[in-house]
Amino acid sequence: MHGNETPTSAFQSPILFMAKRATTMRAEGRDVIDLTLGEPDFNAPEHVLDAAHLALGARLTYSPSNGIEPLRKAIRMRAREDRGLDFGDDQIAVGCGAKQIIFNAFQATLTPGNDVIVPAPYWASYPAMIKMCGAQPIILPTTASEGFRLTAEHLAAGLRLAKLPKWVVLNAPGNPSGSLYSETELQAMAEVLRHYPDVMVLSDDIYAEIRFTQDPYLTLASVAPDLAERILIVDGVSKAYAMTGWRVGWGCGSRSLISAITTVQSQNCTQTSTLSQLAAVAALEGPRNFLAERNAIYRQRRDAALHVLRSSDKLEVSCPEGAFYLLPQIKTGVDDQTLALDLLEVGVATVPGSAFGLPGHLRLSFATDEATLVEGCKRLVRALEAYS
Repeated sequence: MHGNETPTSAFQSPILFMAKRATTMRAEGRDVIDLTLGEPDFNAPEHVLDAAHLALGARLTYSPSNGIEPLRKAIRMRAREDRGLDFGDDQIAVGCGAKQIIFNAFQATLTPGNDVIVPAPYWASYPAMIKMCGAQPIILPTTASEGFRLTAEHLAAGLRLAKLPKWVVLNAPGNPSGSLYSETELQAMAEVLRHYPDVMVLSDDIYAEIRFTQDPYLTLASVAPDLAERILIVDGVSKAYAMTGWRVGWGCGSRSLISAITTVQSQNCTQTSTLSQLAAVAALEGPRNFLAERNAIYRQRRDAALHVLRSSDKLEVSCPEGAFYLLPQIKTGVDDQTLALDLLEVGVATVPGSAFGLPGHLRLSFATDEATLVEGCKRLVRALEAYS
């Protein structure tokens, strides 16, 4: 067992740590099912690959730091058609994945003494990014009974607690919860935010296209347009388009914020790959029927995994509305970090809920084929039988 093994750095991603452990064990010949990474097992759509192959014959030069003009145009088109939001060309920043856009935004705006409101469970990188920029995350726990959603009451309490609040982070569908916000919930939070005119909102919409409900997708800027100048909408091609390795993400926001983000971008890596940007244009402008087809597959996988996990009285599992993660609560009392490391020994890699601000849980990615996923869940259930 590896019960005492932990990530060595406070800023090291616990998700990548567990994924690396699984990869190492598999390289050693061990049978390990990896349910750690939020990485679709599909390939990029064919029209995207065709566009990339065609672009390889062209002379690929530096692009503007905020992205090539055709990509900015495609992003604006998607924002208009999918969210009903209109942005100018100078309101778009393109980066090396949504992750870099978020970091650049924090780097451009946070100073020591600032606070950032982060609902838990949260994507594990948010607190680390905030601390690396000299600010402090204010963690607001949510519960399964609340659907792992931040309520307006919790938001108001968190803002009162913060000394110098700068940002509020919203992520829906959430990683790792899969939760979505209703129009009523977003309107209630908007009403709170109107009392804090200097606070910005990071709306991380990277999983917006991966949903299992028939309702239209709602983002805060759509239901509260008067707050639009304070909202940064972040998205990318990694999840919905299965283009994680292409590293293209973007932010849509006020001209002043986008200018500041672009300035940071220009001084760290200048731009994301021109080839990747051209592929992203094809993704956003091309056919979209595959999105519904893949969502149906994700939903089938989700339901198959839930069936196995809910067969154990040692687990309690909520049903996610989007994204591709399950977040079972461990009912045995065993520490989630210890359990995650012990599960590696029986051949299934997960991520402890502590990494997401939710101890006592595990995160399982169902972005893998159904047979492998079901077997991984069965191994987890069998392993739990060893705990009283």
